[in-house]
Amino acid sequence: MTALSLRSDGSGKLTTLVLFLPPALMLFTLFVVLPIGEAAWYSGFNWNGFGVPVNWIGLDNYRFVFGHKAFATAFKNNLLIIAVSLLVQLPLALALAIILADRFRGAVALRMVFFLPYILAEIATGLIFSFVYDGDYGLLAAIYRVFGAEAPHLLASSTTAFPAILLVIVWKYFGFHMMLFIAALQGMDRNMVEAARIDGATRWQVLRFIVIPTLYPTIRLSVFFAIVGSLQLFDLVMPLTRGGPADSSHTMVSFLYNFGVTRMRVGFGSAVGVILFVVCVTFAFGYKRWIMRDE
Repeated sequence: MTALSLRSDGSGKLTTLVLFLPPALMLFTLFVVLPIGEAAWYSGFNWNGFGVPVNWIGLDNYRFVFGHKAFATAFKNNLLIIAVSLLVQLPLALALAIILADRFRGAVALRMVFFLPYILAEIATGLIFSFVYDGDYGLLAAIYRVFGAEAPHLLASSTTAFPAILLVIVWKYFGFHMMLFIAALQGMDRNMVEAARIDGATRWQVLRFIVIPTLYPTIRLSVFFAIVGSLQLFDLVMPLTRGGPADSSHTMVSFLYNFGVTRMRVGFGSAVGVILFVVCVTFAFGYKRWIMRDE
């Protein structure tokens, strides 16, 4: 009976693999592997996207990318987004999750209020905040006029444009991480918390030694999502600043779009895409290997 059930189980797994693995591999190859291979190939040409690429320049596009001042700024901006996401966005999400995970009147409504920005499309968010930040007619200008002051044009200054984008990023995405933490908190064994309180543990001790360690798997997942999302940020930048002024608010993806796609420098843009792909894949595999190896 046991041998028969094992053979049956093995046959079922083989059937599942035969039925579902080839289509998945075909789609993955068609829409992931081949485009990546094409980008790597095109990155070796000085090509505008028309006709067949023939002007082979080897690794020159990569040299041009790394020597481009705007790319260095874009890379630094991506690192700043990661830093703000990890040091501001995630702690804020965790604090609100701890407050709102308990059942009290209005908790569900507050969760929805904080989660709504994440539902809003990135382009719509960018357009809304481009009006909010408008120094002449926007919400910020109206607030300044109440106090009799002249509002700054935040998106028109290379000093304030990117900090303004960072504020939008925190506002938009912290609700997503908050909901992840709330789900983890609601699935936590409450008996441990009650036992700790009976033993005389303070609220801070319960939070430090029971709640936070229980949330470690979710925190690691949120960190992964935050970093990968920070590396790929594009939709918020374009409606707000398009990478300006003076290329001060570019991310790597908006840099690729502005200097590769819109200027018809397909080889140059492909090189940026390959660099971004290598950075994301290296981080993803390294994070999985060293941080999430037991999950």
